[in-house]
Amino acid sequence: MRLKQLLEKVDYELLQGSTDIEISGIVNDSRKIVPGCVFPCIRGVSFDGHRFAAEVAGKGAAAIVAQEKVDVPEDVTLVLVADTRVAMARMAAAWFDYPARKLKTIGITGTKGKTTTTYMVKGMLEAAGIATGLIGTIETLIGDRRIPSANTTPESLVLQEYLAQMVDAGCEAVVMEVSSQALMMHRVEGITFDIGVFTNISADHIGPNEHASFEDYMECKSRLFQMCKAGIFNGDDIHLGRILEGHTCEVETYGLRKSNMLYAENIRLVSRPGYLGTGFDVRGRMNFHAQMDIPGKFSVYNALCAIAVCRHFGVEKEQLVKALYDVKVKGRVEMVKVSDDFTLLIDYAHNAMALESLLTTLREYHPSRLVAVFGCGGNRDRRRRYEMGEISGRCADFTIITSDNPRYENPEAIMDDIEKGIRRTSGKYVRITDRKEAIRAAIKGGKPGDLIVLAGKGHEDYQEICGKKYPMDERVLIREILEEEGRR
Repeated sequence: MRLKQLLEKVDYELLQGSTDIEISGIVNDSRKIVPGCVFPCIRGVSFDGHRFAAEVAGKGAAAIVAQEKVDVPEDVTLVLVADTRVAMARMAAAWFDYPARKLKTIGITGTKGKTTTTYMVKGMLEAAGIATGLIGTIETLIGDRRIPSANTTPESLVLQEYLAQMVDAGCEAVVMEVSSQALMMHRVEGITFDIGVFTNISADHIGPNEHASFEDYMECKSRLFQMCKAGIFNGDDIHLGRILEGHTCEVETYGLRKSNMLYAENIRLVSRPGYLGTGFDVRGRMNFHAQMDIPGKFSVYNALCAIAVCRHFGVEKEQLVKALYDVKVKGRVEMVKVSDDFTLLIDYAHNAMALESLLTTLREYHPSRLVAVFGCGGNRDRRRRYEMGEISGRCADFTIITSDNPRYENPEAIMDDIEKGIRRTSGKYVRITDRKEAIRAAIKGGKPGDLIVLAGKGHEDYQEICGKKYPMDERVLIREILEEEGRR
């Protein structure tokens, strides 16, 4: 493909060379340069691609796209743009022949609920015979292929490649999580979503290397609704007005209040040993009863959101009901059967807000005891540890403090911080550093009516220690524990 074709949707100034040259690919990693490629100089938190312009030119790059003038040989084309991330995203779309135009695209943003909702939407659409790809926090799904995710929303080059592969695999639609970071870094630039979704927003991802303020966080989320044709919004969220500022899409709402276009009523929490679920009636633009094997009122919001999306595809009530009942999401209030006496769940709650929401939700099922097993990641803000410890001490009946991803920190030091938080409460706790042994203690100590939650790891199948990731899947640990205890 010629460079001028790649730049057809990019505003640029040609500083030297020609755009009428053949390009072999787009490469944004200076270590992976191939002869004849174009190199967009991307600025990151700890690196700046502009510093490598001369180096990549020496390796054979045919063109450089930059935000400022850089010194490269005269035979290398130099293109100046206002934002290289925007340019890279638009070039990537052109390189893969604009695959998003060949799919029905659904983008879901929000603080909580994105992952579960994407799986619900995929299940419902496929129940109606619509082949659907998925891109999200856990994985990317293309036909039968499962690709583990490094980011909630991949970099634009990877994203466009995935979309092209979905088209080749016969997908008719794609549902993807669109993070605030992705919107801030223009990873989805150049895509006009058929449907954009807002689940909710609360203070999260604020700090160094993320968002400077809650206002900045909301502004980034709201950008999606200037990039979509139809918008589906949680009408109960108190920040909806701010998210709607500047929107250019049609507006549709869902929620628990009857003022929403689609709403739920008669919510019933279903509980028995080893099982938690939720039943509710859908009202408004659709009317039927639904039940799912996912606990909590927050899951009703996710379900309503998915139903609102799939209504646009003409999915029948019976298909919606079956898909909701069948949906399972790895590491999101995921039930793992270990006993007929008590219930065990795995969840990704890895910060104070998520842990409080999870434990508060589970408390509504009135367990005999609510037991929390969790740790905190190393090389992260220590305040998170105090906060999570205090929340568990306040919301759970018993806490087992253990190790998460210590990274380059001493696990015991991390656990010390969690313990300080718990000591601010009257909550009972023990410390067991080895996560497998902590889970063993929770299972062996389980009593009739207990609800045990393993929090923090969720879908992750590794433990990161001193820069290396070691295999560790809690489902595998549970299976090993049950086998070992059975032998004993």
